[in-house]
This record gives sequence, C-alpha cells and structure tokens, in this order.
Amino acid sequence: MRSREDSRRLLEAIEALPLGETRIMEVCGTHTMAIAGAGIRSLLPKQVQLLSGPGCPVCVTVQEDLDAVLDLAMEPGVVITGYGDMLRVPGSRRGDSLLRRRALGADVRIVYSPMDALTIAEREPEKQVVFLGIGFETTAPGTAAAVLAAKERGLKNFSLLSLLKSVEPALRALLAMDDFAVKGFLCPGHVATIVGEQGFRFLAEEYGMPGVIGGFEPEEILSAIYLLLKQISEGDARIQNAYPRAVRPEGNVLARRMLEEAFVLSDARWRGLGEIPRSGFTLKPELSDYDAAKRFTFRPKQAVLQNGCRCGDVITGRLRPQDCPLFGKACTPEEPVGPCMVSSEGACAAAYKYELQ
Repeated sequence: MRSREDSRRLLEAIEALPLGETRIMEVCGTHTMAIAGAGIRSLLPKQVQLLSGPGCPVCVTVQEDLDAVLDLAMEPGVVITGYGDMLRVPGSRRGDSLLRRRALGADVRIVYSPMDALTIAEREPEKQVVFLGIGFETTAPGTAAAVLAAKERGLKNFSLLSLLKSVEPALRALLAMDDFAVKGFLCPGHVATIVGEQGFRFLAEEYGMPGVIGGFEPEEILSAIYLLLKQISEGDARIQNAYPRAVRPEGNVLARRMLEEAFVLSDARWRGLGEIPRSGFTLKPELSDYDAAKRFTFRPKQAVLQNGCRCGDVITGRLRPQDCPLFGKACTPEEPVGPCMVSSEGACAAAYKYELQ
C-alpha cells in the first residue's frame, strides 16, 4: 500500500510529463467506480481526459437481449436467476424490468454465483432454472464450471443463457472506429488475472497502442495512469503490468482451460458497438442441452428505443455521462432510464454518485 505522500509524488510526476491534449480509457467497471470514488479525474492535469469504456457487463448487453430475457421470465415453470444489477435494468418500455416481471408473478431470484442457481435446480426439480450469464473473462470460468457440473450431475432442469463476452474483440472494435481518439488503455486488472499480460499485447504489437494493467486501490490506479501517460509522452507503446501481485504474464491457465472446455466464441451484439465477430461465449455443441437460448428458442426482437438513453455513446468514449441530456434529470439511480445508471459498475451511476458536477 502506498502512502499519501506517494500519491502526491505520482500526481506531481504526472503533472511534469510533456503532454498535449490526451485521452485515455479505462475498460473495467470496478476501475470506473474506484476512479470516481477517489476523485481521480479531478486530480489529473486539465489536458488529460480519462474516459470510461465498455467495461460494465450489464451496460454492454443490448436492449434486444434484455427484452427477450423479460419475455423468458414469463414462461410457465421457469425460474430466472442472476446477479442483482440485472433485476433493475429497464427494457425498451420504461419501468419494465425483471423486478416488475417478478411483481407480475414471474419467478425471478437473485443469486451470488452460478453454483447458487445450480443448487436451486437440484432442490426444485419441477422447475426449469435459467442462469443469466453476464460478464467477461472474469466470471466466465465460474459459469463454465457450473454448466460442466450440471452435466456431471445429470441435471435436466438447469440451463445457461449466455450473454458473456470477451474483452479483446471489443477493444479491436473501438480501435476500428473512425472517431476513436484515445491514446492508451488502462487495462482491466480482473480480466487480466485470467488472460494475463499476453491477452493485451495485441494492443501494442498490432495497433501501436500503449496499455497498462492496473490494480484497484487509488494509489495503484494513479501509478498505472502515470506509467501509461509516460509511455504516451515518450512515444512508446507496450503493455506494462502494474498489478503483478495478481496478474501473471500467462494469466490463469486453469481458468482459460475451463473456458475452452465449455465455450466457443461466436458473433455477439454489444451496446454502442454493434455486432462484433467472435466476441461472445457460446456453449459448445456437446453442451447444447444446457443452452437456454436453444431450450427456450430465445429470439430477441428488434427493440424500438425512444427513451433518449445515450449509454452506448458513454461506453464508447463519445460522451461523458454528464453530457447526456437525461443525466441527473430524467435518469437517476432511483429512476434509471438505461443500464449505465443501473449497474453498480456503470459509468453514469459512478458519475452521479461521485462526480455530479
């Protein structure tokens, strides 16, 4: 743990760097909240802008998939299980959510892990238990383990609706945007524990884009930002690991093996980025009996969005949360219009809580 004096020195070192207008991006929902909570943006030089990218799993889930989940919740005998944030995310119609569907009679339950959903399936064999798989490489191995355990136990009433996504294709999609002017990435520490340093080397090797893997304490984040800005000021481009106590060069080999055992990568839709090839985790054919999308013929319909939510622009760096016309007015944590204000890792929720001005 660094001292307050260390933080002051880091800020002085950042201030001394010869930088012009510089935009950098963090791509982790936990970083989003930690940065806002520590007031880090307000401490950086005026010419440095720190943006929030597509690092919130709930936020990148497209409206069509959310609407289809709401319909699935009304199927007779179905139990929808998932993390708490998902229950409050609004559908295309304002006020519609899994919480509302539960009030209308749907069986919707909060769980803290996919194994909790597996336990429900074992205890209630007469119900069809569906786990909503939301997340990136961080949570995907645990979800894979639950599906493999269900197969091993011979459970016929457990299935996964996989909305899991891979971070690398999203970063490539961002870099392909014509108006993307970010000069470096604060890489997500949690994802890096799984994919390792090697999972982000493509940024430097293929795009000449510097990246630093950062931890989550304010001092760790400041240190990672300094290293990133130092690379930018020197015209360097490489991947640095500023979180070595948790991230190894090769990542977590066992977790990656679990992913390979259960999933294949398939095309997936992302809010703000559209369809990205090979960016979603889909169960392998031999596990198709546990695929809720096939068991229940999950067919998302085109959503008609009329609520003015700009979440997609926020998570692609086009817009600050405060610049959305709904922010803090029609859209608040108590009455959220979009997922960026709902999720505990959402950029709008973080800005409302810590950076309202």
